[in-house]
Amino acid sequence: MNRDNVPTDGGSGLAQNPFAKLSASGLPLGTPPPPAAPKIEAAPARNRGRVDVRRETGGRAGKTVTVADGFVGIGLPEKEQLAKRIRTACGTGGTVKEGRIEIQGDHREMVAQVLTEAGFRPVMAGG
Repeated sequence: MNRDNVPTDGGSGLAQNPFAKLSASGLPLGTPPPPAAPKIEAAPARNRGRVDVRRETGGRAGKTVTVADGFVGIGLPEKEQLAKRIRTACGTGGTVKEGRIEIQGDHREMVAQVLTEAGFRPVMAGG
């Protein structure tokens, strides 16, 4: 056997086991597992109203923007949170302007999916 090689056959056992003299006597018992949580059924999807989703290029130097507007009964903080979820899902930038959510690029399908999950009824408007 070469001096640089390390044996891989398992070798001999340990000369002494450092855990041999330990015992579980006197130790407290573990806590019982928590009871199973009751199943919560998903609430039925609520209809929070119609939202128009359209693609715009006018006035933006030819750049395409997806716009969602027509929100009823939703405040600016909730629009900001919704816009953040849409930006994350699309992997792009966007903002809330004049009560509309504007997302950079043509992401109408993804915007509609996020709005549906939030309880809105997205309608594709325009071309």
